[in-house]
Parts: sequence; structure tokens; C-alpha cells
Amino acid sequence: MSSKKSITFIVNPISGVHGKEFILHLINKHIDRNQYDYTICKTEYAGHASEIARDAAEKGIDIVTAIGGDGTINEIGRSLIHTDTALGIIPCGSGNGLARHLHIPINVWGAIETLNRGFIKDIDYGIIDNHPFFCTCGVGFDAFVSLKFADSGKRGLLTYLENTLHESLKYQPETYEIENELGTVRHKAFLIACANASQYGNNAYIAPQASLTDGMMDITILEPFTVLDVPALSFQLFNKTLDQNSRIKIMKEKKITIHRHQEGVFHFDGDPMMGGKDLTVEVVHRGLRVIAPERGKTSVEPFSILQHFTDFIGTRPLAYSIAEKHKKLLQLNQNLLRRLSKR
Repeated sequence: MSSKKSITFIVNPISGVHGKEFILHLINKHIDRNQYDYTICKTEYAGHASEIARDAAEKGIDIVTAIGGDGTINEIGRSLIHTDTALGIIPCGSGNGLARHLHIPINVWGAIETLNRGFIKDIDYGIIDNHPFFCTCGVGFDAFVSLKFADSGKRGLLTYLENTLHESLKYQPETYEIENELGTVRHKAFLIACANASQYGNNAYIAPQASLTDGMMDITILEPFTVLDVPALSFQLFNKTLDQNSRIKIMKEKKITIHRHQEGVFHFDGDPMMGGKDLTVEVVHRGLRVIAPERGKTSVEPFSILQHFTDFIGTRPLAYSIAEKHKKLLQLNQNLLRRLSKR
């Protein structure tokens, strides 16, 4: 009988932003064959990844590794909660929020090395309206942008920013009631984000102090703001200091119910979903095992401008990519400020 551990790799051939065949080549080349026996499964239809992961857990597979973006990770992870099977991650999506929070390398070789080291952590997960999530969920502006982003033919940060620009010109804040065990508070809000992990992805930290192991959600409420607030909010979002902004209110809760005036969209891990007027959100303490680098509880990865640009520009020539994307971002920012000033 083999003493090796077993890994099932699940790949969605059409998700994410990287070529999957090259990733499979690197797995074959770099996975520790003395430690693991592995199989690779390609999904064929929506929901297939969940089925493969559930079957693997029932068979006692040690690790099921998601190769894809946050949507694929969510689909696989929800089949592994409260099992002995650990979730592995090779991130190749447009945001990679959970991987970034866990300090899993975004480069494929580094992610495979993390699997080879095999350190297991137990993390929390959340539930909104009976849908598990691992990074964030919420209502308001970010949910509407998620809906637009899901319909886009292109993926990536620029597409997200373009949708953010277009939606911000017509989006109106709503009044919500947030109910917890102590009572109910009312907020007029641009968005309400319930965060298990600290970021949406792309190093956009919506809840800089959030922890995956404290049994609590960080609830970020962005109140209505003016065009003058946009530069500070944008900078602080990427500099892990958004919680210091006066337009931001933070709550820590295990369970809340969000009451709104009408049915509408909400999102979980970036995937949009239509829901009712009342949405219950709660956190489940340490219900999922994951393979991740071993780091201390108080270890915080410093903000790195160089790393952020490296993640952002991808693999195109450095000078060309920075110039091209800087020009596009500058144009988007100018359009945003110009149009918002006319509202």
C-alpha cells in the first residue's frame, strides 16, 4: 500500500487569465512525486468542479487543488468544507483574493512549491443566503459591478475598472438596516462588504484587518462620498489603510442580517446572484482545511509597489506594459473625475 498522499488537480480550461496547458506541464515537472500520487481532472460543464471535489472527498483524497480563479476556488472549496480533504490552490484568475490573503505565490512554480511543502491551515468560511464564500460577499455597488464584470467578454483589472467607471456614473446609494444580536442600525451606503479575507483580489484591501481564523467577519460600510474623496479612497484601498477613511465604518460580527427595500443582486467571492430583501450572513469557524505557506498569526506582508506593478502588468515587456497601462489608468481616472464632477 502506498504511503504517498493523494492529490486531485481540478482545472477549468476556460476560467482565469493564464494558459492551462502550460500549468499542467509545470505540475508534471515540479510536483514532488516522492510525496504525492496525483490525477488531473478537467471540468466539462458548470458545477462539474463541485462534483469532482465532492467525489474526491468521499474517496478520502488528501488534497483537492483548484487551478483557476476565485469562482473555481469557491466551487471546489464548498464541496470540501467539514471534510478531512484539504484545498490546494494554483491561482490563475483575474483577482486571486484568497490566494493573496493566504500568501500563496501567484506564480505557478511558487504555488506548486507550496503544495510540496504541504503545510495545512484550518480557516473560516462565510455563508450568505445559504451560499458559502471564502473571501468576501456583499450588497451595493460592488455587487452591481460584479454583475457587469460577469457579462464582460474580457477579464482583468482594466475591465473591472472600466465597469467601475461606467456604473459609478449612475449608481445611487441605498439605505440598509444591519441587524445583529444586539439590535439594528441603519446606514445609507454605497456598498456593504462582509469580509472573511482581507481583499477582493488584485491587492484591493476592502477589510485590511480581516482574519481567516478569528471566527468573525469584518463588515465594511462605505458611506456616500463626493468626487473629492475618490483619490484618497482609491489609494487607501490598495495601501491597506481603507479602514482609516472617514467615509468607512467597520463592524466585527459573527452573524448579521442585511435588510434592504427591495430584492436585488448580491455577490459572493465576486460571483453575482439575485436575492431577496433580507440576507443573512454568518461565519463558520475553521470549517475548511487549506494548503498554504506557514506564517505567524501576526505576520503581515508589507505593501509593495513593485510587487503590485509586477502582478498588474503580467508577462508583457516591462516598459511597454507600464506605459500602456499607466496611460489607460490615467485616462480612466480623468474620465471618472470629470464625469463625477458633473453629477
